[in-house]
Amino acid sequence: MAAPSPRYGVARRWTPARFRALLRTSGPQSVQFRTRSAILAGAILIGIVATLFAEASDRAGELFHDYASANRWWPLLTTPLAFMALVVLTRRYAPFARGSGIPQVIAAQADPNRATATLISVRTVVAKAALTIGAVLGGASVGREGPTVQLAAAVMGLTHRFLRVPLRGGVLIAGGAAGVAAAFNTPLAGLLFAIEELASAYEQRVTLLVLAAIVIAGMVAQSVQGDYIYFGAIGAHMSLGSALVVVPVAGVLGGMSGGLFSRILLAMATGRNRVTMWARRYPVWFAGICGGIVAGLGVATQLTWGTGYSAARAMIVGVDAPLWFGPAKLVATAATAVAGLPGGIFAPSLAVGAGVGNLLREVFPGEPASAVVILGMVAYFVGVVRAPLTAVIILTETTASRGLMLPMFATAFIADFASQWVCREKLYHGLAQGFALPPVEKGAA
Repeated sequence: MAAPSPRYGVARRWTPARFRALLRTSGPQSVQFRTRSAILAGAILIGIVATLFAEASDRAGELFHDYASANRWWPLLTTPLAFMALVVLTRRYAPFARGSGIPQVIAAQADPNRATATLISVRTVVAKAALTIGAVLGGASVGREGPTVQLAAAVMGLTHRFLRVPLRGGVLIAGGAAGVAAAFNTPLAGLLFAIEELASAYEQRVTLLVLAAIVIAGMVAQSVQGDYIYFGAIGAHMSLGSALVVVPVAGVLGGMSGGLFSRILLAMATGRNRVTMWARRYPVWFAGICGGIVAGLGVATQLTWGTGYSAARAMIVGVDAPLWFGPAKLVATAATAVAGLPGGIFAPSLAVGAGVGNLLREVFPGEPASAVVILGMVAYFVGVVRAPLTAVIILTETTASRGLMLPMFATAFIADFASQWVCREKLYHGLAQGFALPPVEKGAA
């Protein structure tokens, strides 16, 4: 008679030794259990942190709007001074907090555990949050989404340190993407952002746990903030005949405009000419000049302050806006971004894109206004960040315009191609080079 199979025989009985072995590999003290706990706890905390940061940023924007409305000319003085003060504080106390925050997360993937002491340390992200809110209070053309990505990655690093498990690059990606999901209330966009932008050369397998972290962060933020749509339920659509005419023009114009913005930022970050050398030698004075540009545009237009959310939403729903809004907002956002203070470019880029769409409304007056503006937003956003899938899903989820997805995809891919005519390098990956951690010396502990 054949011996019983080990699968069904005595060897599979639950003995005390087998139970202890199972506890070692999968129990509460195991690395596997602690790793999963760190990711899930991080996802929940990201949703809460992103919500609190969003509320604080929005409140700061409202305070500045009230101040600028009551004191029209004072920002000509206070905004440049705010820029200078923020650059001094950033350079002195939190040099890794400058700029968007997304380049820092991209750079941190090279050595995630070492980055928890620098690029995504608690000190860096606390300063990032405070200084970004300060930039909003000063009237800067900044958004909170990029800083939220850096905050979210730091939260993941903190939970991993607390539970004593190593931090992997894939988890860092998940944390940053969860920040996008929570900031925009768009879980699908967060997932695509993780794959498309934070890890464009993604070699690791995207596990179910990483996907769960992104979705959980979005769900937590949604439960706290409520089930809202970022720009409102627009439901825009466009016929195939109209799309064949509008899409190529929107893709080329928006893509090249976004590419120009990226080229300006990369030139100021990596260029070697008189302007950039002077800016590096006198960063505080340069920040004051940038603040003067932002203040001058804001006082003259009363529209280019802050994220530009209100102006963008107004254009999406069909309200007429000045044709100069898009170019003016682009200049204000570029001046803010190169000044060296903390703050993101996601929301301001969507506002510039709405301005591009507003220009296209004059070219195609017979087409649905909301659809044309949204296509302009997709095209410009893709031109800046070079992430077509992320752009389409963000605009789809933030406007509930699922009927416009096919024209948006076509516009996005054309814009991605057109952007490369102006700027070959991807913006965030180019900026990430400035945050690269120095190599560890041989023999160092």
